[in-house]
Order: sequence, then structure tokens, then C-alpha cells
Amino acid sequence: MDTIDQKILKELQKDGRITNNELAAKVNLSPSPCLRRVKKLERKGFVTGYTAVLDQNKCGWPISVFAMIRLERHDEATVQAFENRIQNMDMIVECFLMAGSADYLVHIVGKSLSDYESFVKLSLHTVPGIASIESHIAYGTVKRSYQLPQ
Repeated sequence: MDTIDQKILKELQKDGRITNNELAAKVNLSPSPCLRRVKKLERKGFVTGYTAVLDQNKCGWPISVFAMIRLERHDEATVQAFENRIQNMDMIVECFLMAGSADYLVHIVGKSLSDYESFVKLSLHTVPGIASIESHIAYGTVKRSYQLPQ
């Protein structure tokens, strides 16, 4: 990847809906070579998809909870069962495998605190192998970026 590819990625992170002509102008290329580079970056996996970033509050999901989850055991069956089950839980929007005192950091969105409570009781607690769930409720967002540093 050269500096032009890096510029292309930077611009795509700012605006995934930018037209090829606008992108080409911003990175100082003509449209055809620019499109070839974008397609190559997509093929090589640098760009894994395009999506709309929604306003969580306006969409009715104002609660963000970050749950630290520890498993009872770390055998393959327990880990696979946990990871497979959370894939189908729409309120979980992110899940990170962690080093340290927790095994996973899970970002859960909810419509209210009682909505989150119901989710934990009816969904999360039904997942076998969970030893503990420590919830941290966010009451504001200071920074949220979807752009990787260059």
C-alpha cells in the first residue's frame, strides 16, 4: 500500500458514499485508476464493507452498557457456545475478546435500563458457561470515531 492508497482509505473513512470522481479529485488521480485502486483495496480486504452510521439516541437506543464477562471455563466447547449464542443477540453490537480479568467486553444497547435488565435476565443469563457479568453504564459519549489513524 502506497501513500495514494492511504489517502483513498482516509477519504473513504470520512465519507463512504463519496463518488469515484470526487474521490479521484481529492487524491489527485483520474477516475479510472482511482476506481481500480479502490477495487484492489476491497479485494485485498482493506475495505471490508460500507455502512450508514446511525444516531443511537434518535433511533431509540439511548442506553449503552459495557459488560465485562468472565467464563467459568476456557475449554473450546464453552468458548464456542458463548461466541455462537451472542452472534444472534441484536442488542449486543460489539464483542471483544480480552486479556486481563475479563474474557469479553460486550457493548450492549438498550431502550431503557429496564430493557437492559430484561435482556440480561432473559437472554444473557441463559448462555451456559458465564461465571460473571459486570455492567458499566455509559451516561455520555465523549468521542466516537470510525476512522483509523493514518
